[in-house]
Amino acid sequence: MPSSPAISVVVPLYNEEDNIVNLQRELDQALAGLDYELVLVDDGSSDATVSRVQPGDRVRLLCFVKNAGQSAAMHAGIHAARGDVVVTIDGDLQNDPKDIPALVKKLDEGFDLVCGYRAKRKDTAFKRLQSRIANGVRRSFIGDGVRDTGCTLKAMRRECREALLPFNGMHRFIPALIASMGYRVTEVPVNHRPRTAGISKYGFGNRAWRATMDMFGVRWLNSRRVRYQVK
Repeated sequence: MPSSPAISVVVPLYNEEDNIVNLQRELDQALAGLDYELVLVDDGSSDATVSRVQPGDRVRLLCFVKNAGQSAAMHAGIHAARGDVVVTIDGDLQNDPKDIPALVKKLDEGFDLVCGYRAKRKDTAFKRLQSRIANGVRRSFIGDGVRDTGCTLKAMRRECREALLPFNGMHRFIPALIASMGYRVTEVPVNHRPRTAGISKYGFGNRAWRATMDMFGVRWLNSRRVRYQVK
């Protein structure tokens, strides 16, 4: 594998022992013929996730000493990526790897970040309602123009990562942070699948209050961004 592949696919993993093998297989199939690397970030899993990772020339594995959260795993993987394009995708198989080529191709239209949105979510009605409310509040308060920031499936130009700051909750505000730096952001519909193995690690109770506080912080940060160009 070349030192600078065209595409880096970043996958945060936390206790996904029953999904990782199938995920790697689906990614290999979806990205066949492309110059890519997989950056797998294990967020301190307590199961057999790490031992079930299939090694290969395209596979890089980063392992945290202990669980640090989804934002930390995303930030570490994105900044470790060597590709000109960085793709992020969940490790639970609810995102469909087949959507990745379309997201990457959309960048050719002049966009810097392409966000997937789950047009037909395969979650419970209560979880869909939670997300609809949270996304509506966030979109109105921050104005990022994205309808589904909870969808991990995204493709960005590598330079966009400079807009990302390592704080708990960062993964929910990737579009807002990147757009605030003047990058062009768009979204496309993507497939969403029901979880068939493992359990969801995040619920309404452990994120609602923090996400609300994060909105105020991100809005303040974006209002104080320094923008400049060097001749």
